[in-house]
Amino acid sequence: MKIKEVAEALERFAPLPLQEDYDNAGLQIGLTEVEASGALLCLDVTEAVIEEAAAKGCNLIVAHHPLLFRGLKQVSDTTQVERCVRLAIKRDIAIYAAHTNLDNARGGVNYEIAERLGLHDVDFLRPEGEGGSGLIGRLAMPEEPYSFLKRAKNAFAVLCLKHNQGPARPVQTIAVCGGSGDFLLSDAIAAGADVFLTGEMHYHAYFGHENQIWIGVAGHYETEQYTIQLLRRILEHNCPGLPLYETTINTNPIKYMV
Repeated sequence: MKIKEVAEALERFAPLPLQEDYDNAGLQIGLTEVEASGALLCLDVTEAVIEEAAAKGCNLIVAHHPLLFRGLKQVSDTTQVERCVRLAIKRDIAIYAAHTNLDNARGGVNYEIAERLGLHDVDFLRPEGEGGSGLIGRLAMPEEPYSFLKRAKNAFAVLCLKHNQGPARPVQTIAVCGGSGDFLLSDAIAAGADVFLTGEMHYHAYFGHENQIWIGVAGHYETEQYTIQLLRRILEHNCPGLPLYETTINTNPIKYMV
């Protein structure tokens, strides 16, 4: 199987036109006509991840976050991105990223979150054509707010879940967005969500919602960590016989002092 066939399989599930305007999903580095010896699946591309791929005999890395997000004006050893580009080329490893197109695809990243929270009747929070941003769904039974937030904390192995002070009533309608989701807060409120769970939220966005909605912020890495398993299922189904490996490296750059 050629690398281009792996890319085509990913893009059938998450077409590149679904990505946001600012994004740079798709092939990052490498030649697509080369036979794929194996794929290492990860969230972030680092030098350690590239070396891990090489050690496992993989000439392809499939990541969630693009390595090349903004243009490079030089390729030296000044930044981590430049070092990764040089190392990937040196090791002859192609890099592919499925980012906001995978977020916005039906069955994509946010569906992983919804499944782990036990949400039913889910649909896009902000529908856009064949895809959409965020999800909204319902719990089978109402829960007390703190009980739900603690359950979410455990579901994503969060050391510190941040939240606002929301309304003193049970919650049942839940909106979610993995990664940076505060752009969807107003959509969640308009849709009647009791809770909006996301990975990152700006400080000032917490204010003024005491009588409207609970905001839960679980961490960017934490809300997207299960994307690796999603990528594996897509490729197992569409690329039988391709050796697949999940990275053993936790690339979360944020550490918590507890």
